[in-house]
Amino acid sequence: MPTKLKKQTIVGLKELRENMEIYIKRVNKGESVTVFRKNVPLFRLAPIDKDYDGQWETVIDFTEIDKKGVPVEEVLASLKKIHG
Repeated sequence: MPTKLKKQTIVGLKELRENMEIYIKRVNKGESVTVFRKNVPLFRLAPIDKDYDGQWETVIDFTEIDKKGVPVEEVLASLKKIHG
């Protein structure tokens, strides 16, 4: 049985910027979007494979510090103290 081809869209960078939410929804539905600028392909947005093995790791979970999370200003101030 042949594999089902996923739908792919070609879009300009300006169009993507102006309508990002539309394209995010389309990618979430399984569609790939190839982005061009001046007739040159830049990158492709594609859904993560269902077989994705979870290679992402949590570096820090700020909800462990405070259930509401931590304000970004506090995080940036801490990083500045550490790294100067």
